[in-house]
Amino acid sequence: MAPGLRCLLPLACAAMMCIMGVRGTLELQTAAAMAAGLCKTRPTDVVFIVDSSRSVRPSEFEQVKVFLVKVIEGLDVGVDSTRVAVVNYASRVKNEISFKSHRSKAGLIKAVGKLEPLSTGTMTGLAIQFAMNVAFSETEGARVKSPAVGKVAVIVTDGRPQDNVRDVAARAREAGIEIFAIGVGRVDMNTLRLMASEPLEEHTDYVESYSLIEKLTQKFQEAFCACSNAPTDVVFLIDGSKSVRPENFELVKKWINQIVDKLDVSENRAHVGLVQYSSTVRSEFPLGRYNNKKDVKDAVRKMIYMERGTMTGQALRYLQDSSFTPGQGARPGVAKVAIIFTDGRSQDYIGDAAKKAKEKGYKMYAIGVGSAVEDELKEIASEPVTDHYFYTADFKAMSQIAKKLQINVCEDDPCECDSLVKFRKKVEEALKALSKKYILRSTVCIVGSVGHMFLWKLNGTDGFANGGAPS
Repeated sequence: MAPGLRCLLPLACAAMMCIMGVRGTLELQTAAAMAAGLCKTRPTDVVFIVDSSRSVRPSEFEQVKVFLVKVIEGLDVGVDSTRVAVVNYASRVKNEISFKSHRSKAGLIKAVGKLEPLSTGTMTGLAIQFAMNVAFSETEGARVKSPAVGKVAVIVTDGRPQDNVRDVAARAREAGIEIFAIGVGRVDMNTLRLMASEPLEEHTDYVESYSLIEKLTQKFQEAFCACSNAPTDVVFLIDGSKSVRPENFELVKKWINQIVDKLDVSENRAHVGLVQYSSTVRSEFPLGRYNNKKDVKDAVRKMIYMERGTMTGQALRYLQDSSFTPGQGARPGVAKVAIIFTDGRSQDYIGDAAKKAKEKGYKMYAIGVGSAVEDELKEIASEPVTDHYFYTADFKAMSQIAKKLQINVCEDDPCECDSLVKFRKKVEEALKALSKKYILRSTVCIVGSVGHMFLWKLNGTDGFANGGAPS
């Protein structure tokens, strides 16, 4: 089953039936229609602008196609959700796939597989202009300009353009097109920055070779998925031991506020809590006390340095026993994210507390500076560990970690996550749509505090039946 379909409401209904201990029936089309509001992405028109100049070998162009396919596989492709187009360029520009060409994911993927390199020069500016004038036009299937519809261009290039990109890229951004620039190999990094939207660190990417471009897949699936706005409870767990030193503690507070700037802090989105620890643990402010970035950042600046020891294990236990409880403002069914900062070896055992936190479904990020022990950071961090732990030798380099750290509450499929409260409401609505047409013969459910996985059968076959969503 395609990743983007795993969160459709028929599965949610199956789970609720299992929870309720009943067997029921399901009218698939009605339930699927209700599901649209649960995992739907923001409507977005996405144009991939792909460099196929002579410097891109045929085998490398094939790797670009694999990247496109993998991103598309994770998108909610449809007339009312994400529409995809592909522009191929070298010395000339070719409109390979328009928004009106393929409205299904399968059709898009098949068309991408047929792309061929043009193998001439590198007229990147011409390609951006073509995207503005043609690819993003209503004639080619783009939607009318509206705040409700995102316009995104993803440029993949490996060389220095032979024409001007500065002015045309500026016009594209002024027209409301969000530009991501991906550079490969010997690309001119300044060119990427001239093209990309702000903030540049979120809109420019570089890989050393085309064989590594696949690693960017998850980022672009997330960029187009509405689940990035899912409600999230975020708690910072900050080491205030004497080894940090007062001047560095001020840098830590600035670092926290850099991350807060990237969150959608509001009553219904991200809530932020702050805990400081040394030989003891102290809650600076609980989740939900502040519902805007300004108030959160002001409270962070007022945090007073504790000094003394480094009881990281005790702090991790406090996170579970207090910070993420309803009494401290945690919301039931909302994703839980902990960001742990330390500059040294823990003076108590962290293994059990770190393991229990991850077993409870908390997303754990571990950040170490100076004398922090990398093995301890890895023990704290969620899987995949390489995405959830960061280390730098110098406090002054912490701002770079803030730029790299992407708080992602989504799992394998970035469009799969949403609040459990919303999930339950949708299920209650869908249960009213049950009919005698399809009998759920067997349902096996695993329901966690954040994630959901369902195995089901309809009329003896896995997945959907008779015109429902494909498996």
